[in-house]
Amino acid sequence: MRIAELSRRSGVPVATIKYYLREGLLPAGELTSPNQARYSDDHLHRLRLVRAMVELGGLSIAAVREVLGALDDPEKSLHKAMGTISAAVAPPDLGADDEVAHAQVAAFLERQGWVCRPTSYAYKALVGVLATAREVGHERFADLLDGFADAARPLAEADLGYALSAGTKDEALEGVVVGTVLGDAAMAAVRALARRELSGTHQAATNHPCP
Repeated sequence: MRIAELSRRSGVPVATIKYYLREGLLPAGELTSPNQARYSDDHLHRLRLVRAMVELGGLSIAAVREVLGALDDPEKSLHKAMGTISAAVAPPDLGADDEVAHAQVAAFLERQGWVCRPTSYAYKALVGVLATAREVGHERFADLLDGFADAARPLAEADLGYALSAGTKDEALEGVVVGTVLGDAAMAAVRALARRELSGTHQAATNHPCP
């Protein structure tokens, strides 16, 4: 297909497709003339994946490039690729020097029986969250972590189950991308819906207490 058809089928403007090509997010098409190229269904599939990461997941071009690199590395194990993908979509590293936040994270991990290096993206991200919470006067926010862990376990199992149910490693890695990027966006939306429902129920109970 020509780039115009690729644009029509993917919903991505031609100018954006050309930008993705320049940035290496999309492999070059097969040249049919000096100024024309032909694209395949593989290009369409990759383009839709990139679009999901950028538009729905809010990933930067650099983060998308890292994720695609993990997808395309034949030597990288599923476990390591999952780490690369998760690190690429992690929030900025903040509060790295906050000793109290470090201690809170270490205590949380010990309670949960989880092993995680202080240099890992997840550890540093959580330190950043707790450091920011302390800065805005909400040190007790750390008390929520154990409840978050209880909720996160079945979510992590669902993520892994979705990825590992794929037929090939490539499909599994793509499942990790979809589960991580779109899964986080979906969970944020579901959490907002649940919070809205609970808030409405609480308000109704407050306004109309049981006799």
